[in-house]
Amino acid sequence: MTTFAESNTSSLARFANPFFLAGFATGIAETAFDVAGTALSTARALRPTQIPEGAVVLVTGGSRGLGLAIANRFAHNNIRLVLAARDLSELQSAQQQILAQQSHRRPEDFHLVAADLTNPADCRRLIDETFARFGRLDILIHNAGVIEVGPAELQPTEAFERAMQLHLFAAIHTTWAALPRLYQQEPLPGWRRRAAIVNIASIGGKIAVPHLLPYTASKFALVGFSEGLHAELRRHKIRVTTVCPGLMRTGGEEHAQFLGDQKAEALWFKLCAKTPGIATTPEHAADRIYRAVLHGCSEITITPQAWLAARFAGLCPNTTQLLNAFVNDYILPRA
Repeated sequence: MTTFAESNTSSLARFANPFFLAGFATGIAETAFDVAGTALSTARALRPTQIPEGAVVLVTGGSRGLGLAIANRFAHNNIRLVLAARDLSELQSAQQQILAQQSHRRPEDFHLVAADLTNPADCRRLIDETFARFGRLDILIHNAGVIEVGPAELQPTEAFERAMQLHLFAAIHTTWAALPRLYQQEPLPGWRRRAAIVNIASIGGKIAVPHLLPYTASKFALVGFSEGLHAELRRHKIRVTTVCPGLMRTGGEEHAQFLGDQKAEALWFKLCAKTPGIATTPEHAADRIYRAVLHGCSEITITPQAWLAARFAGLCPNTTQLLNAFVNDYILPRA
């Protein structure tokens, strides 16, 4: 039996351990850097900026949901828009919606590209058409996505391949097609950047959400790619912003694929995606993304719940995974 004195001695020894002290000091340093980074981002946000006149903005997945909201938000400015999605008729409908809300925009300000971005050739064609039409590309926004909901044991490997192709490799192929030309173009007047790249990831790229394994695995990969790309392109005057939204009422849940008990899976997923207070609006998210591009932010997390969850997961990974296991075992539908 351990005595009180022995317990105290053990605790003191642990605190005197150099590895414990180093870890403790590292934790304090990381917290200080995080606070300093937040203060710097806040200071940047107070500095007035605007999108340069005539900027070319490309939005993938731009025919509906968050992509359409992003395109509409940027269209407040005097810009040119390239919208990409699989369905040309949906792109034409999106264009008409933006023209109806932004009376200063004209049809010639748009270029619509029907493309399957899981195909590398379509990614390259998208960039080629953008430069052929407008001669430059100032803001590249990767937003296209797919969601397949269900227990891990029912997810086929093809689901992981689809998610990785659209969320990660589409962003890679499109970026790699654009980079040689982005390196060569000069910044527009009033901007110190050659270009901005925005990768729409997810809180699912920070926390592994049960029953969304293909989605969350691919979004984790996109976050890593995006953060690494930011570090390497900054010296070229190209800013990369990683966006991790929480739940949003985009309507995207209507296009999700459900496995297993499809009715039960659809019920929990759509309830979370549609509930005000839990899920934000695409317009709010689009405005946050717009401001992040203006101020050159390296990363933003949208919704307070998502922001807190990401930081809790970073500080308490074991507890986070235990809670996720609890949700999987006692709340979500069984396979």
